[in-house]
Amino acid sequence: MPDYPDATLTAPLEALLLMATEPLSALELAQAVEVPVAEVTAALEMLARFYDDTGRGFELRHVGQGWRFYTRAEHADLIGRWVMEGQQAKLSQAALETLAVVAYLQPISRSRVSGIRGVNVDGVMRTLVTRGLVEEAGSSEETGAMLFRTSAVFLEKMGFTSLDDLPPIAPYLPEASLLEAELAGQAEALARDDALTHPAHEAALPHNKEDA
Repeated sequence: MPDYPDATLTAPLEALLLMATEPLSALELAQAVEVPVAEVTAALEMLARFYDDTGRGFELRHVGQGWRFYTRAEHADLIGRWVMEGQQAKLSQAALETLAVVAYLQPISRSRVSGIRGVNVDGVMRTLVTRGLVEEAGSSEETGAMLFRTSAVFLEKMGFTSLDDLPPIAPYLPEASLLEAELAGQAEALARDDALTHPAHEAALPHNKEDA
């Protein structure tokens, strides 16, 4: 049985990785635990080997520029069956509103969705991804944040051929004025890109309580 890595450093790293919704770089983790990057990288590699050697149901992968926990491929069928058992459950109002924001503003980051809705949407986004309605769409070139878009399943469930079939925003979406302002802001930002030397700073929107 392999020796467990020294928990002095690995335990806080595990805690951070368990809470992460996107891959975290060694630099980000090093800054959080206030330890040199080289030591953090060595600890992460040690953890990854430990999980492999002990046959855990999850693994620690280095993907792109960051580290993240993933379930192992050999459990994909089990997880798929478990997920599908809940596919008939109705989406909550919070999930429907979040899905609408993604549909009209995609590709969009989780933090941007939270800003528009004024609440933390981490749990809701996980639900939408689990249901197959929303999927990852790469990373933002500016911030590195994971972007999300609606999936082919979303189009199928909605009976759409393409996103061009989406109805106008105002008559249907909650907080439509916020979404329209967001769209207008994005258009203005694109128009100013060539004229401005320094990017404009957007005011942060307030966050309320997390969706239940």
